[in-house]
Amino acid sequence: MARGTDTLTGGKSVPASGQISGFVLRLARQSAGLTQEQLADVLGVDISTIQGWESGRRPLSAVGAGDFLRLCGRLSRMGAPASTGRHLREAVEADQVLAIGIAAGHTWVSPDSHPLAASVHRWTITNLILWPILGKTPQHLSEFTPRTARRGPMPTHPTLSTEERTRFLDHLLTVAERAKHANEALLRRQAVYLLGFDGRPAAVDWLRTEWKRAGGRRPKDGNITELLEARSASVALAVAGDRTHLYDFVGRMTGQTEEVANLNYWAYWIGELSDEQTNDLFMLDADTRSWTGVRMLQHLLQRLDPASPHLPLNLSTTHALVASRPSLLGGRPATRAALAEVLDRLSSSNALVRNEREQLAGLQYAIRIADR
Repeated sequence: MARGTDTLTGGKSVPASGQISGFVLRLARQSAGLTQEQLADVLGVDISTIQGWESGRRPLSAVGAGDFLRLCGRLSRMGAPASTGRHLREAVEADQVLAIGIAAGHTWVSPDSHPLAASVHRWTITNLILWPILGKTPQHLSEFTPRTARRGPMPTHPTLSTEERTRFLDHLLTVAERAKHANEALLRRQAVYLLGFDGRPAAVDWLRTEWKRAGGRRPKDGNITELLEARSASVALAVAGDRTHLYDFVGRMTGQTEEVANLNYWAYWIGELSDEQTNDLFMLDADTRSWTGVRMLQHLLQRLDPASPHLPLNLSTTHALVASRPSLLGGRPATRAALAEVLDRLSSSNALVRNEREQLAGLQYAIRIADR
């Protein structure tokens, strides 16, 4: 299959998109207790500017850096969360991913100019990208508590037209199919993960073929690309409704290299590793002292749900984390109690396989030891 041009749509500019950042701006404004008119007055702009930002018609990505920083600072000083600036920056990045994908469709985009290849994404940005597709408000935006009364019916999430959604998902499949070279590994991996939320038969069939290719062999020791290809395919298939292969992947993730890579991935995913990463090699770092695991354990506790498509990986990761850091349970009675409650719910589930029940028993034993 031809790779196509290395520049998006033959060098044409990409239409800007601001739906996600505009929606986050609206949440921030409402959490500050401001109307559009009041925010416009505070910033010294016309109300149509605020309306354009919030609707996405005038993307925040087009705002100058200085003005963007002032906007974030004003919102926080007026009562929005102190993290507003970070949320808006991530939303702008999510907008860029959507804009590139929608504009490109089946066209190949070089990793040199593709935002999915610029940095390793955390769960916050990934959930923002998926927001208009799933219609589910990302959990990390729950700190935006509205303090202004709504005027009539309001949309609950950013939306894409049917054509925009199709073009974006088509682009993910194009990237997944065509990215083969070493410098395209991050672009491909992050596209494959998002592809799990496509749901169309062609995408699911492609993921099954990908698993046969990537999951049918044990990754060479130290080859993070092969390990993550198998991980991405199994995780994406689990999201699509088939977690059989996730059991297979977890069953093979028994070596020290694989275990450390998985824990480092999670530490970065949830933000315990603060440094931004531009490739996946950091996951092979055997020295894991740069993160504590406290936030990771809290994150995983919320995801040990029998109904979760990712339960096999979540439970395995929790078991490995506690085994590698027994101190996470020592001196933390509230954490032990929360974990015990979650494990009790899991133990009553009929959905657990033998290996999961062994991991559950190991975690329950760790709680008893730490409670002495």
